[in-house]
Amino acid sequence: MSGLKVKAGVHVKDIMSSPPITVNDMDTVEIVAKLMSKHKIGSIVVLDEEGNPIGMITERDIVTRVVAENAFPSKVKASDIMSRPLIGVEPETDINEAARKMSKLKIRRLVVMEKGKLVGIVSSKDIVSITPALMEIIAEKARITGLAIERPAMLGYCDVCGQWSEALREVDGKYLCEDCRAELESE
Repeated sequence: MSGLKVKAGVHVKDIMSSPPITVNDMDTVEIVAKLMSKHKIGSIVVLDEEGNPIGMITERDIVTRVVAENAFPSKVKASDIMSRPLIGVEPETDINEAARKMSKLKIRRLVVMEKGKLVGIVSSKDIVSITPALMEIIAEKARITGLAIERPAMLGYCDVCGQWSEALREVDGKYLCEDCRAELESE
């Protein structure tokens, strides 16, 4: 697929979580953890007194900086354990660019800023959740434009003969071994 240049056309704004859940820098980790639990999220943005985003707290921050240190969540302030600096993107950023930025910086979340205002959070989980749909779009575009995309072989049992194969390929919605594909082609 090296010769195939396909822009997904999906922007961060299309998949980000918005509005982001936030806490003040002086709030306790107990409050942070309760909000994370209530909203079923793995991170929370920390704001300063003026409401500007200054850091982020993740589940990992709580584990490594509070639990592992045997600190009391009701006594530790958000500002004491937050990760900083915040790394962000704009809403119009292509998700490929956002994913590359996360990978390069070894982070899983980016804040989304628009005209200096916090408008959302995009996570690697958000990007991964739309990947199957994007792959189908790319395959369909390739089919329409006449480009052949060879899908990688898979391991498993053939849907026709039931034999184990290290070279399964999808044919009409079924996964077939080399023998069954050859037999189908000869018909």
